[in-house]
Amino acid sequence: MRFQGSDTYVTTDDLRLAVNAAVTLQRPLLIKGEPGTGKTMLAEEVARAMDMPLLQWHIKSTTKAQQGLYEYDAVSRLRDSQLGDERVKDIHNYIVKGVLWQAFTSERPVVLLIDEIDKADIEFPNDLLRELDRMEFYVYETRELVKAVHRPVVIITSNNEKELPDAFLRRCFFHYIKFPDRDTMQAIVDVHYPGLKKTLLKEAMDIFFQIRDLPGLKKKPSTSELLDWLKLLMAEDIPPEALRSQDNKTVIPPLHGALLKNEQDVHLFERLIFMAKHNR
Repeated sequence: MRFQGSDTYVTTDDLRLAVNAAVTLQRPLLIKGEPGTGKTMLAEEVARAMDMPLLQWHIKSTTKAQQGLYEYDAVSRLRDSQLGDERVKDIHNYIVKGVLWQAFTSERPVVLLIDEIDKADIEFPNDLLRELDRMEFYVYETRELVKAVHRPVVIITSNNEKELPDAFLRRCFFHYIKFPDRDTMQAIVDVHYPGLKKTLLKEAMDIFFQIRDLPGLKKKPSTSELLDWLKLLMAEDIPPEALRSQDNKTVIPPLHGALLKNEQDVHLFERLIFMAKHNR
């Protein structure tokens, strides 16, 4: 089964090739790119397009690899033993299955999303090497080997917050989602807001890419933030002319909080637009 994209998610040719290459090689697909470029949504769309269940493992700074396999709840077993509960005789009652266990034992092939792997400790990816490579792991408490019934389609996302180990990278097929150009961005907007007025879209896109091109910007607005801003502009019925105001006192676009997320960037944008108007 090949991924051809979907009518709700705009994909480039190279992204579709990357997904299908990872499936053919039976290797995890490592997706990098700016936050807000649709990395997590890609897994959702692959699952939908290929008619597979989606299992998601959202990684935090405190996440350990073992949690993806299973956890042994020794505290509950001790408490139950003190209360004389019959459940303590079977240790299986205190094994909590992780996302990888669920993916390995699923009756149907699944898409497994390991989201934002770079948030975890540097040893986290290495701790999963064997399990993702061999598609099996050993449960010491019950002395059983859990093997994958079907090899899941594994999609791993990273925001590049820290470097990933070479040994881990060797086992992945890598793809970097480039930030969309103007034509691709318009196609993305058309999918989400097909009824958007062309004049409003043009003015909004001009401002959006103008902001992204500002030198010294601390955080560039992302695709998801543009979509949020457009949603607000439509909800508040902001006219296109309000985005291109010639009033020197109005140097910042309406509802700019959807695009600019810190005061330094707001001040920078105000200063540069003010200077540009006075140099006309």
